Amino acid sequence: MEQTPARLTAKPSWLLTQLAVHAHRLASDSFGEVGARGYHYRILAALDEFGIASQAELGRRCSMDRSDVVAAINELSEQGFVERTPDPDDRRRNIVTLTKAGDRQLRRMDRALDKVQDDLLGPLPAEDRKNLTRLLTRLLTHHQRG
Repeated sequence: MEQTPARLTAKPSWLLTQLAVHAHRLASDSFGEVGARGYHYRILAALDEFGIASQAELGRRCSMDRSDVVAAINELSEQGFVERTPDPDDRRRNIVTLTKAGDRQLRRMDRALDKVQDDLLGPLPAEDRKNLTRLLTRLLTHHQRG
C-alpha cells in the first residue's frame, strides 16, 4: 500500500473492497482445487442447513440470480451432488435435494474454505477474528434491512 494515496487507505470502504477481491480470489482458487465454485457452496450449504428446497427458494436464500441458480444446479446434478425432481404439488417447479455425494463434496468445500479463512485472517489472533466477524455481521445486517 506504499504507492496508494493515504486518503484511500484511510477509508474502510476502500479497504473492504480490496480485501474482498483478495478473499474472492483465495476462495475461487481453493474451490477450484476440489472441482467446485462458490455458487456450488452456497447451494449445497443451503440444502444442508434448510433441507429440500425449490430452485426459487435456493435463489432467495443464496442471494443468487435465477439463471445462476439453474446453471449451478445443472452442474451439481451432473456431478451427482443434488437431485432435481418436479414438485408433486406444482409441476412447473423443481425441488432440489442434497445427495450423499453432495454432502461429502460440501465437507470437502468446508475444509477448503476453512483454509481460506486461515490464510485471509492469518495476521489476526482468534479474538480479533471473532470481533471482525461480529462487526462485519452487524454492518451487513444493518444494510440488508435498509
